Amino acid sequence: MTYTLPTPRERRSIPARTAYLIASGDLRESANVAGWATQVELEAGVTRVLNDLGWQVVRANDVDPETGHGFISSQRMGLEVFKTIPADAPLIVAEAVWQYSHHVLAGLRTHEGPILTVANFAGDWPGLVGLLGLNAGLTKMGKDYATIWSVDFTDDWFAAGLKEWTETGSITHDASHVRPLGDLPSTPEVELGRALGDQLLAEKAIIGVFDEGCMGMYNAIFDDELLNRTGIYKERLSQSALYAEMLTVTDAEADAARDWLTDRGMVFRFGTDEATELTESQVRWQMKMYIAALRIADDFGLDAVGIQYQQGLKDLVPASDLAEGMLNSTERPPVLSRDGSRELFPGRAFPHFNEADEGVAVDALVTDRVWRAMGLLPDNTLHDVRWGEDYDGQFVWVYEISGSVPASHLGGWDKAEGWRQGPVFFPAGGSTINGVSKPGEIVLSRVFIADGILQADVFRGTVVELPTEETQRRKDATNPEWPIAHVVLHDVSRDQFMARHKANHAQLVYAPDAATADKALIAKAAMFDRMGIKVNLAGRVDGL
Repeated sequence: MTYTLPTPRERRSIPARTAYLIASGDLRESANVAGWATQVELEAGVTRVLNDLGWQVVRANDVDPETGHGFISSQRMGLEVFKTIPADAPLIVAEAVWQYSHHVLAGLRTHEGPILTVANFAGDWPGLVGLLGLNAGLTKMGKDYATIWSVDFTDDWFAAGLKEWTETGSITHDASHVRPLGDLPSTPEVELGRALGDQLLAEKAIIGVFDEGCMGMYNAIFDDELLNRTGIYKERLSQSALYAEMLTVTDAEADAARDWLTDRGMVFRFGTDEATELTESQVRWQMKMYIAALRIADDFGLDAVGIQYQQGLKDLVPASDLAEGMLNSTERPPVLSRDGSRELFPGRAFPHFNEADEGVAVDALVTDRVWRAMGLLPDNTLHDVRWGEDYDGQFVWVYEISGSVPASHLGGWDKAEGWRQGPVFFPAGGSTINGVSKPGEIVLSRVFIADGILQADVFRGTVVELPTEETQRRKDATNPEWPIAHVVLHDVSRDQFMARHKANHAQLVYAPDAATADKALIAKAAMFDRMGIKVNLAGRVDGL
């Protein structure tokens, strides 16, 4: 019998000094349409610099006349676009918005030419956040890439970086701030961290994941073969089960939880237009999600829980953010078992990992155990590494996340306001926990996959207080409805952080003073190390 064989892909020749350009976009068309003008500016800036270097840039796909944008907006589209790109061509992935990495990872995994990821460094559209997520995914799958960013694409540093890439296929960044953990001193904190690690390895823990793979974050999915070695196992749960459980929560239970917040001073900015304003109905649904999540956690004996929300639940119910922040707060509305006989997880925060990010799950669980063992308030959260600028002689990062920030980080529930989530990303609305993070000493970290193993970068920082007008300017430049933290990293520059950090998220927890923060960091590092996670210290860490 004679068969018709598929035709092998033809290897196309590449014109000299030519780079192809693609842009991974959102799965939500409303976001792609809204961000396209900013993407056009980014691509023009990159193209201008490469043209000055004698290179031409070929966009791999045209603007779609029906959608009005040129983003790659699905994994299938990504596969089709990569068919048009010569396998060994220099390739630029340009990001001015949040992007779903899995749209392009299949093509990038097998691409043979040099890869450059590039982003704008701006507050209004999270290109740098998308860049960090994509870079983390490439790092996880062991794919070489170069990366760079710029505020306006006119600076000499950016031009020099592109020149280096055109000549060598790489860009050199300063990584002198990172070092291995090394030998730990004999201190009570090291002893505690190791003991907690031994306990976790022996007794194990379960994280409940309400659907994996949120918003294309390939980097946020930890394979069982890596995760289980640390003593942590997954309970794979469906968001449909969470929704079903929400339907069993009564309005009276939900309203009681909301009243608990308002009795402690939280203010909700209510309106009447479901499409654009926060309503009491939206908050009621968020309270039901909070109660349902704890009841399911009780059912399965979970130690932490993560809700994906995007995609799926966003089409059914308001945002998960208020529920997440409540879960991460030690001081929160009490929740009873279904029969009303028991309070669930009384007197403690229940770690929630926003966007089902399993790097956050490991970190939140470890942080909770170390801080509680040291008698410290364990409330911790992830943040998007959103943006930043110099202020009064130092670089101050804007850390923001739509959800999971505990009220204690803002100074209490009376410092929190409920604002509606933006309709572009959150069509069903829902309340944020809006406010400004209090000044204080913090420990920061990120657990990620690199070189086929789990690793953790651990570093110190300080949340600083900025004048009211500067805070408002930064909020208006990003998302004024979200909680903000003004973060100064200890001896880590903007570009060192951007070049090294392997996630769009960073985990943040407070300590009462600098000395305690240093000790708690050491205990946390010791626990990570005992669990078999490779620990890297970033920047200045006193005591190590």
